[in-house]
Amino acid sequence: MLFEEISLSKSIQRAVYEEGYITLTPIQEQSIPVILEGKDIIGCAQTGTGKTGAFAIPVIHQLHRKVGSSKKHKVIRALVVAPTRELAVQIGESFDKYGKYTNLVQLTIFGGVSQIPQVSQLDRGIDILVATPGRLLDLHKQGFIDLTQIDTLILDEADQMLDMGFINDIKKIVKLVPNDRQTLLFSATMPMSIRELAEMFLKNPVKVEVAPVSSTAENVEQRLYFVDKADKRQLLHHLITQENITDVLVFSRTKHGADNIVKALRKQGVAADAIHGDKSQNARQRVLESFKSKEVGVLVATDIAARGIDIDQLDYVINFDLPNIPETYVHRIGRTGRAGNNGVAISFCGKDELPYWKDIKKLIKVDVTEIKDHPYPWNGNAESDKPQSNSNRSGGAHKSRKSDASKKNKKRWY
Repeated sequence: MLFEEISLSKSIQRAVYEEGYITLTPIQEQSIPVILEGKDIIGCAQTGTGKTGAFAIPVIHQLHRKVGSSKKHKVIRALVVAPTRELAVQIGESFDKYGKYTNLVQLTIFGGVSQIPQVSQLDRGIDILVATPGRLLDLHKQGFIDLTQIDTLILDEADQMLDMGFINDIKKIVKLVPNDRQTLLFSATMPMSIRELAEMFLKNPVKVEVAPVSSTAENVEQRLYFVDKADKRQLLHHLITQENITDVLVFSRTKHGADNIVKALRKQGVAADAIHGDKSQNARQRVLESFKSKEVGVLVATDIAARGIDIDQLDYVINFDLPNIPETYVHRIGRTGRAGNNGVAISFCGKDELPYWKDIKKLIKVDVTEIKDHPYPWNGNAESDKPQSNSNRSGGAHKSRKSDASKKNKKRWY
């Protein structure tokens, strides 16, 4: 479906058209009409499918129609709660882009920085508030935030918020907003805990699910390397230098591990940096900007920090450590091959991670190509447990996809 086929205000259509978006993604096509009807929704879709646009566009339309060109002091009408600072910033930027020809005012707040500028803007009045749970509750407790006029509550990346222990904060926030609100819950996965959360806070929600969480994008080439744990850093450097890999997001299981990977790469002359929860907000933003501007070619991240990274043309993803949750693998590799581009997802598997890989195989049901021709093979005797070297579109021939990954297809709207 084309964006112009949806009945939205001309100011919003103009803003989206200027962003170059033409075609709605499946999650947007299914969600936007439901949201415009005022219904609650549970949306499940993988990273990079356009979830932010799926709720930002209709919410802006509803508020613009309600508020119009009113000169009255603005009150908060829409609240978006996100688990990380990076994701909150990304969402806020989307609201700014799509609503730039309306008179709506958006503010993004998060911890780790001074609250003074945030409080100043709150005093002047805003229509849309994007917030992380901690800073939101803190400023409300201080009396700077009034949530009694909320029309729409959006909980984004709900599964991650639960994983990060925000369930009690979410319950507190829901009690602060009106009961007759519209609630939109979006999540990358839909475990039982999310369903229970939906039953608590949503009223007869419409369920929208696009691409099962077990599916991996067809335009992502997947490769697997069995490698001893002690040799992973050497293998990473080997691949980066031999295949001239840049624009790569490397996943580490821990913050300490991410820092160690960066140190090892820098010693070997590779421009790398890490992003994780121990870094200040300003430091994290600087790292992201350096990566986006290509001053740094290798970004090492933990799963939580990576949730807020929004990069359309990311050629490579490398799982330095395999995740112990199979669905996380799908979300990680979904960071590449976005907006119709091709991408490459590389995974390192140590002996201790073999159970994780077996669980991932069961979930994705794809024969991933095992690359045996490398300098640091796994010297174990579990050959029967290893996947076969079957080639498929999600795990093609062992060669650099750099040129293919950088090609742009027709840009979709998301």
